[in-house]
Amino acid sequence: MRDRGLRTFIALLAGLAVIYFGATGHRSNGGEGSGVSGGVVLVALLVAGLVWYLIRPGPAK
Repeated sequence: MRDRGLRTFIALLAGLAVIYFGATGHRSNGGEGSGVSGGVVLVALLVAGLVWYLIRPGPAK
């Protein structure tokens, strides 16, 4: 069970990193449109799912 919690934590961090960098990348145009778009949220969910899949534990030996 400890592995699942660590996988969840790392996947959430990856998703939050995408949201953070996606939101701060649009701040150069001023105050308007400085929120998080739906595309950034979708990419964050895809990245979190990919990280969850890639760091799964291997088969038991």
